[in-house]
Amino acid sequence: MAQPDASADLLAPAPWVEERGAKIRITAVRTFLTAPHGCPHLIVRIETNDPGLYGLGCASDPQRTLAVRSVLDDYVAPMLAGRDPDDIEDIHRLLLNSAYWRGGSVTGNALGGVDVALWDLKAKRLGAPLYSLFGGRVRTGAAAYTHVDGADAEEIADKVAAAREHGFDHVRIQAAVPGADTYGSHGAAVDPAAVRARRVPWDSAGYLRTVPAVLARVREIAGDGVELLHDVHERLDPRQAREFLRRVADVGLYFVEDLLAPEDAGHFARLHAVSPVPLAVGELFHDTAQFLPLLDGPAIDFARIRIPTLGGLTPARKIAAVCELRGVRLAPHGPADVSPIAQAATLALDISSHAFGVQEAATFKLAAHDVYPGTIVPQGGSLVPRETPGHGVDFDETAARRHPVPEPLGHDRWALLRNTDGSVQRP
Repeated sequence: MAQPDASADLLAPAPWVEERGAKIRITAVRTFLTAPHGCPHLIVRIETNDPGLYGLGCASDPQRTLAVRSVLDDYVAPMLAGRDPDDIEDIHRLLLNSAYWRGGSVTGNALGGVDVALWDLKAKRLGAPLYSLFGGRVRTGAAAYTHVDGADAEEIADKVAAAREHGFDHVRIQAAVPGADTYGSHGAAVDPAAVRARRVPWDSAGYLRTVPAVLARVREIAGDGVELLHDVHERLDPRQAREFLRRVADVGLYFVEDLLAPEDAGHFARLHAVSPVPLAVGELFHDTAQFLPLLDGPAIDFARIRIPTLGGLTPARKIAAVCELRGVRLAPHGPADVSPIAQAATLALDISSHAFGVQEAATFKLAAHDVYPGTIVPQGGSLVPRETPGHGVDFDETAARRHPVPEPLGHDRWALLRNTDGSVQRP
């Protein structure tokens, strides 16, 4: 991987750095690929001329991993060599502008990895937990939700009860649609190998016939003492989405996630105005500007920020501030393809923001705990930050090498999906 020359002349140097006599400089930006949980994680390590002072970030994009790594190694790393890592806002804007054609998820994830690493480095330098840099704590822990699924309401309700025994008051429930490739559920009566090969179609009509009734039955069995969530995963068009909301209006869902794809976000205001069901969206957004029209109304109830893809904590904190002013809650994205480093960074925002609502919580495999010392584990249905300087999660390079990503990297097939008529469907 390319390593920057810290002695090279800086492009567009910050004029105040020499004036203030700063001594700390970035000497290297290193990237690592590892897969202790099965999905590829792209980790960024920013090193300095102060021995032992470094920051860790996550740039994971499972569908375009190698492209993000190229942006980091070939373009970003040379630009960072010799800079003062304290100037996070300045560096973020400089890197964002450097591509000229700004935006996109590949650039967003590259920026996100660098940005979180810089925040981690700054907190370590100050000897403080990362959340302290954001104004300190406003809550003890971040309420988290876990995932369950099943072939029918009874199976799902049993899993909800088990999740509650583990302390979770928020549970995302996904129901299988017989004969269809259904997001988030492994209970469909189809050939698993065919599903993995994406030869099983998505059936929106079957989904509308089946899932609302299953959700209603799960609520009936589980009772009102648990918050139930559901992820449509952008697989409905606006007409179908309106019908889905009508059918689940009495289920008492905490929120419905990704009812529409980002391309159809203009319909959220109309749906929000006519339905009592809370709406959550945003995990696919790679630009803060994508949130603004939805927060103006507001037209949503929860912002599903994904810190790596959004460009890191610097833009995420700004969205959190707007959410607080608009009465919208944060429900950050946090599956296993967001590494324990990204989870810890997201938790620092959760803990320090009055806008926080609920955090998606991945439970990582034991191998991930070896690669990421300090990995946070849900406690009683909540995530609690570590009190160590920085975000609190480290990275063991030796352990990471024991879990290489598969070659060729074919995780992009996960997003390939077709409808019953053969046309391409959003994943």
